[in-house]
Amino acid sequence: MRPPTIRDVAERAGVSKSLVSLVLRGSDQVGPERRDAVLRAARELGYRPNAAARSLSERRSRTVGVLLNDLRNPWFVDLLDGLNSLLHENGLQMLLADARLNRRTGQDLTGPFLDQRADGLVIVGTLPDPAALDAVTARMPVVVAGAHEPVPDGVDVVAGDDERGAALATAHLVGLGHRRIAHIAGYGAVGELRGRGFTATTRAHGIAAQCPVEPSDMTEEGGYRATVRLLSRPQRPTALFAVNDIASIGALSAVEELGLRVPRDVSVVGYDNTSIARLRHVRLTTVDSAGHEIGRRAARCLLDRVERTELLGDAGGAPGVTDAPGRRHLTTPSLRIRGTTAAPLTD
Repeated sequence: MRPPTIRDVAERAGVSKSLVSLVLRGSDQVGPERRDAVLRAARELGYRPNAAARSLSERRSRTVGVLLNDLRNPWFVDLLDGLNSLLHENGLQMLLADARLNRRTGQDLTGPFLDQRADGLVIVGTLPDPAALDAVTARMPVVVAGAHEPVPDGVDVVAGDDERGAALATAHLVGLGHRRIAHIAGYGAVGELRGRGFTATTRAHGIAAQCPVEPSDMTEEGGYRATVRLLSRPQRPTALFAVNDIASIGALSAVEELGLRVPRDVSVVGYDNTSIARLRHVRLTTVDSAGHEIGRRAARCLLDRVERTELLGDAGGAPGVTDAPGRRHLTTPSLRIRGTTAAPLTD
């Protein structure tokens, strides 16, 4: 049997094809009675709109490309949830790609989204090759979410206030009475900002000389190795602030293997408030960087740019190009105090 068509829906509902089209596009020009008749007919027939045909008629694919820096990072889950929720509310679907995998296989990072004629692109996390943005920004609206690296003109950036979040974490440890606090640092703009917040806070409290910064690669193994080095010092720190939750898990493992206990001997604070931090047997004190809100704000920025692009196109402007300057939005972090921090036994 052939699949039902818009003509079949119109005949079943007793209306014209153009009215069916209006209903399926969500137009408010159709009365409730006829709208219900069309939707009921479509449901009874099992009709599904032809996305390709609709894309041609509307000059839109109703898809948004999402290029994720690393699928292994659990913090991106909350961000993607916030991003997808608002896109879905506006009738758009995500096309997800892993930048890390594409880079390893030598694939073009942004080309597939151009080939699919996506309505826009959201870069989630730090893009391995920032130059790849130059070509795509001339063709479609682009928003960067969860990163602080420089971007081309006309690209919005939505991220957390990482320097402020790191200051919150460090101030929490200082408030508990810790004076020897170590920072398991990261890399890139995010790592730099979180390190800056840590250093500024320890300096403000006059304890910076006792608060070492140990580099890591922001992985669990990196957090583990950095913690082993820090706790092997003659005067070991009584508290650790890790650049993210993943590194914190490595820190917790190292503390346990060295015969110490959290938080009795060493307090640990992470960053991102991922699902890992919320596990009952982990109960990690961490900074909530508002990943869900970052995702929704990124979606809002993209929707605004897509709408502006359409208006320019209708006015005869170049497709995919807007004259709006890029904006920068920072979400406000908060501290989630759980079971891995306490006052030091001695200092």
